[in-house]
Amino acid sequence: MNIKRKIINDPVYGFITIDHPILFKIIAHPYYQRLRRIHQMALAYLVYPGAVHTRLHHSLGAYHLMCLAITELKAKGTEITEEEEIAVKAAILLHDIGHGAFSHALEKQILNNIHHEELSLKMMKVINSELNGQLDTTIAIFTNNYPKKFLHQLVSGQLDVDRMDYLTRDSFFTGVSEGVIGYDRIIKMLIVHNGELMVEEKGIYSIEKFLVARRQMYWQVYLHKTVVAAEVMLVNILKRVNELSVKDKTGLQTDGALDYFLFEYTNGLNLQVVEKFSELDDSDLSFAIKKWSKHKDFVLSTLCKKLLARNLYKIKLQSKPFNSEEINELQVKAMQQFKVDSSLIPYFVHTGTANNTMYKTEDERINILYKDGTVKDISAIDNPLIHQTISAPIKKFYICLLEP
Repeated sequence: MNIKRKIINDPVYGFITIDHPILFKIIAHPYYQRLRRIHQMALAYLVYPGAVHTRLHHSLGAYHLMCLAITELKAKGTEITEEEEIAVKAAILLHDIGHGAFSHALEKQILNNIHHEELSLKMMKVINSELNGQLDTTIAIFTNNYPKKFLHQLVSGQLDVDRMDYLTRDSFFTGVSEGVIGYDRIIKMLIVHNGELMVEEKGIYSIEKFLVARRQMYWQVYLHKTVVAAEVMLVNILKRVNELSVKDKTGLQTDGALDYFLFEYTNGLNLQVVEKFSELDDSDLSFAIKKWSKHKDFVLSTLCKKLLARNLYKIKLQSKPFNSEEINELQVKAMQQFKVDSSLIPYFVHTGTANNTMYKTEDERINILYKDGTVKDISAIDNPLIHQTISAPIKKFYICLLEP
């Protein structure tokens, strides 16, 4: 029997092989192809010009690492049926399918706090119905309702192939070497014990590097102050559009999928919402910002022009909250500079917080399996490199200022 195989050349891993009809159908689906038009790192390309890779790149990379992980676990005697193997590969291909335009930056703006994972599940169910239930096991694994818990942990956990790929890929495309992890060694150290995914004792140092690299990437890339400033500006643009549309929609319509979410959508997640959402990608927002840069409203046009020209908020981060006197002083100054009344000041002087936790012990655990059969959580291992700070969240306060 001829098995159809497709080889994709990936800049990070080399050749990625697709070799099953269900996987081909997923990749060919319009919902999946939409991921080509969504940047993996939202506006980070304004700081790191190479960071223009897409959600499609990432999901294919995560799929490749899943293939390696499954091969490794099977070689160590873990029982994984062919159906389970295809199902978990499909799950990782689809894990980010619900990401919207500019990903995390606009998650709270477009769909009223509906999380991308909820959307991913809804979109999986739509595709599953089109494939006559062939994704039933995939959905069970994705939602952690499948008996073999380790399959879900490979898709979504502290040490999943999703994180392994985005750290590897994002560091590659940004050129930030601190994010480089030994994903190949980590995968070689994976083992299933008592039905759960664990790491062999000799993999401890690779896990330490993985955790430290993740924290460094957050501060250096994902929560880089200029990236935060750009994302705050984008969020404020949509807030202003929402405010203006209550009275008058003139000049705000884009004649695209974005209009539905700006002017019609209220809440909920039915099939119509999913279909409209699947039409929306980064290009809709980019076009809208260009159009709104010529809008008669001073606040909206100013923010859009400045974002397009990369004339972003000046941002200051510190470990303690800004005192009210300092904020008031900056607000008064902005009112004078831009000649706006106090109700519009949040668009010109904006405060917020950024959080970074290396390891959430209440979420999911990275368990280390010792040669004698004992199991310890990575945070309980007596090692000076990570023991003190592994689960301590770091919170920073920021203030954004728009300059004339």
